[in-house]
Amino acid sequence: MSPAHSIENQDQRLLSHILEFSKTCRFKLYIVGGFLRDIILGRERANPDIDFALKKNAIKFAAGLAKHLKAGFVVLDKTNGCARLVKRIQDRIYTLDFTDFRGRNLQQDLLKRDFSINTLAVELRAFLKDPNCQLLDPYCGLKDLKSRIIRAVNHSAFDDDPLRILRTFSLASILNFKIERQTLRLVDKKKNKLKTASYERIRDELFKILVSPRSFEFLTQLDRHRILELIIPEIKAMHRLKQGPYHHLDVWRHTLETIKELEKIIKNFTRNQDVQDYLNEEVSGRPSQRYELIKLGALMHDIGKPKTLRKEDGKITFRGHERLGSDMFEEIARRLKLSNDEIAVVKRMVLYHLRPGYLADNPVLTPRAKFRFFRDAGEEAVGVLLISLADQRATKGTLTTLKSRRRHERIVRHLIKEYFQKKKAKKPLRLVGGDDLIRYFKLEPSPLIGKILSQIEESVGIGKIRTKREALKIAERILTRA
Repeated sequence: MSPAHSIENQDQRLLSHILEFSKTCRFKLYIVGGFLRDIILGRERANPDIDFALKKNAIKFAAGLAKHLKAGFVVLDKTNGCARLVKRIQDRIYTLDFTDFRGRNLQQDLLKRDFSINTLAVELRAFLKDPNCQLLDPYCGLKDLKSRIIRAVNHSAFDDDPLRILRTFSLASILNFKIERQTLRLVDKKKNKLKTASYERIRDELFKILVSPRSFEFLTQLDRHRILELIIPEIKAMHRLKQGPYHHLDVWRHTLETIKELEKIIKNFTRNQDVQDYLNEEVSGRPSQRYELIKLGALMHDIGKPKTLRKEDGKITFRGHERLGSDMFEEIARRLKLSNDEIAVVKRMVLYHLRPGYLADNPVLTPRAKFRFFRDAGEEAVGVLLISLADQRATKGTLTTLKSRRRHERIVRHLIKEYFQKKKAKKPLRLVGGDDLIRYFKLEPSPLIGKILSQIEESVGIGKIRTKREALKIAERILTRA
């Protein structure tokens, strides 16, 4: 093989340890699939996944190797002989999968894999001796790598594992490859089998598409082949659902256009380090980054429109679609097994995606209005603003004016800048607390105390008050009216 870059020294040391252990057990190991593919493509992965194939007893071998390497160990498939090791070495986490041949020999095993570019193989001993050694390539994987093509190895590939239907598109999005026509025809023929795949695995492949800078392209392909609605059936009602004169597209085409515009906007913020750091923040849970969650928020931002459609005096309205959409997303997210943190982040973006537009529509953007937006949107404020900007750019109906578009852009960019300024600024000290109010006004604990504190916090936030005495005066006025 002629790799585009040499193997990492750390990878080589780990593989050498595995080889030495295999010699003591008299096992012949083959590296197969993605690890070799990525070396040839010059793709560096922070946390490598390496797949190994051996004739038999993969689970037994992996269990012994786990003890030798002091690595985590789990059986993935007892029936077909598949186990996984996870080993941290310094700042890299290695995932090592060991699988019995699925067939009488290695060639039959490779025939049962998903795509031609993942059927490359090499004996571990030969690879370590010479990383440029000749690869086993019985199904023209090297040719497809050179042509940048995703091609199913055989006609039963999707029967063996229906998730491969979705992986066709996720792998194409990761590598920026084209999908071969015959493979697309096979996708159309077998796509309903995807319903039998677990939602956890579907979620992982969907997020691989969302993390790609070309999500729009591949979400559009999934939609064209009617696969997206198999994953999220609620999308089907959005198709061909007409909107009012502010829009030039139906609800679903507008949603896809919003994704397209969002990707352009994010690209334009490449040199803004604050925005880049924000997009790369991990959300606890699986984990995931805000980048793909913001895209998911854009995909879901109008999910509530079909159920809120009303015609009043000949006008189409979708009142409350953001609130209903937020609730609908939670149902979808629970099916996809998203973490509670991921759900909370996207729900908030869907719920508040209209707020920046309302702020832009007001003649004056007041400090109070800004404070309330940042308070309600919280850490998702920038995500909300980016979705709002993309949503607005994807809205080009006859009633949408250039003046309103420019004001919306100006307000959004101003709020993004202000968000980071506030984040870096020293937070003001709390002037009074609940105990202060109870002691000073001889109150009993009640929801009224929370209301008073919220009003004081807002007054501090907009710069209206600065002292404890002023805070107590606000409390006194509220209590007088209560």
